[in-house]
Amino acid sequence: MRIRTTTAAVVAILAVTVVGCSSDKGSDSEADATRSTAPAASGAADSGGTAPAASSAADSSGADENAGMPPEPTGAERDAVLAAIHDVNGELTHDEDKAIDAARNQCASLDGGGTNPDHSAAQRFSYDGVTLTDEDGSHINFGLRKTLCPDS
Repeated sequence: MRIRTTTAAVVAILAVTVVGCSSDKGSDSEADATRSTAPAASGAADSGGTAPAASSAADSSGADENAGMPPEPTGAERDAVLAAIHDVNGELTHDEDKAIDAARNQCASLDGGGTNPDHSAAQRFSYDGVTLTDEDGSHINFGLRKTLCPDS
């Protein structure tokens, strides 16, 4: 009988706690109201929902610029970045998009004045079973400074 009473008391306390936590003075209803009016305000209802995606892309590129990341390279610039990475280790460019993302992130690290950029590059480019040394990271940084992030 004691176990049932104790269990019932614990369940009652948890139920009150969960209900108490989920009602934060209507903030959820305010957030829902904001979400439901935001697409209409941006014109997404008229364009079939494409406007929020475009603004999200613009927001993320702004965040990239604020983080010191260069824009994604295209054409000959992309080929030069991939060649610089390939010169260090050919296995790194099997997934070109992953290599470009790592290169852009490393540029942000170089611009940010990291304490050990060579080690950072070695860690950032050690993926898909490839492990790089700090010397390899130094070579990657040299190649990136010549191609994607010369301001570093």
